[in-house]
Amino acid sequence: MAHCIIIGADVHVKSILVKAAADRDEPVQRSFRNTVSGRTALLGWLACWSERLGGARVLVVYETSSLGYVLYDEVMAAGFECMVVATSRLARSWRHRRNKTDERDAQLLLELGRSHVLAGNPLPAVWVPDPELRDHRELTRARTDLANKITRVKAQVKSLLHRYGLERPAGTGKGWTKGFAAWLDGLAEGPTLGWGARVALCTLLAQLGSLVKEAAYVDDHLVALSAHPRHAAAVEAMDAGYKGVGLKVALTVLTELGDLWRFPNRRSLASYAGLAPSSHESGEANDRKGHITHQGPSRLRRALCQAVQHWVRWDPEAKARYRRLVARGGRRAKKIAKVAMMRRLLIRLWHTARKAQAAARTAQDRCE
Repeated sequence: MAHCIIIGADVHVKSILVKAAADRDEPVQRSFRNTVSGRTALLGWLACWSERLGGARVLVVYETSSLGYVLYDEVMAAGFECMVVATSRLARSWRHRRNKTDERDAQLLLELGRSHVLAGNPLPAVWVPDPELRDHRELTRARTDLANKITRVKAQVKSLLHRYGLERPAGTGKGWTKGFAAWLDGLAEGPTLGWGARVALCTLLAQLGSLVKEAAYVDDHLVALSAHPRHAAAVEAMDAGYKGVGLKVALTVLTELGDLWRFPNRRSLASYAGLAPSSHESGEANDRKGHITHQGPSRLRRALCQAVQHWVRWDPEAKARYRRLVARGGRRAKKIAKVAMMRRLLIRLWHTARKAQAAARTAQDRCE
């Protein structure tokens, strides 16, 4: 019988704690530094162990985190197997959550790997994007983060105005118009506010100007990314087919979804995006649907929410459907209708992007 070495790795910024076992043997615990030399030592230790067992299969299991896929890439490059499991889908008991330690986390991952290898139980593994897609994600996520920072600074400016009872003058329009910005510049230099408030307002306006400049810089690179052969056809189709879906939303959808063919149907797509309703069923109680799960990339949901606001405003069909959903009534009718339209828009964009990519591949094959 072929042996298999299963490793549960609890990965942190500075350290990697592993619980490892061959088949059903008692696990051993080792700790390595999360550096190039430390990970090399971990892989060397696994290679020697595998060699002693006659070339045993090696499976490393660890959780998703903000540290990315460095360990995954190095494990795969060494010729071993690696699975990255979704933290949100790990079933942890109340006792485990109240007594959480690195050793227990590593042991849990080891047992998950064992049940997968020895009993064939499915692992809640995530789909790992290729290095190129990860690089493209960095750009779209940087733009989203800049937009959040801009919104936060604008809120701080308005909060400062409220603290001093200042109202925007007539003729400056609504929102962050040029007239409103010019009035703020004058306020920061005039005698209306005290010395401390003027300094604070100047600082906020300087931060805002810098963030807007950085956002424009990233936007230029997003235009270049939209022309990339991997995204060009899908971006063009989505931008032309749906009002409210611009370049940034289209690229966010493409980079967050990754391989569009990995979703077998629209239900799996909505589940990945966190737009599927949660359910609760116990005993004689019927299956009750609740709020959406909010699992998956939150950046994707934010982009869809912004796009839907324009879509239901300018598209007659979308507007009529949204109004029918709101007309059903209920305490949260508008919110429920918006979420339903987000799901509908995502599914339509998915179909549109898949058709565009398939057509582009067919055309490329003909040219070759």
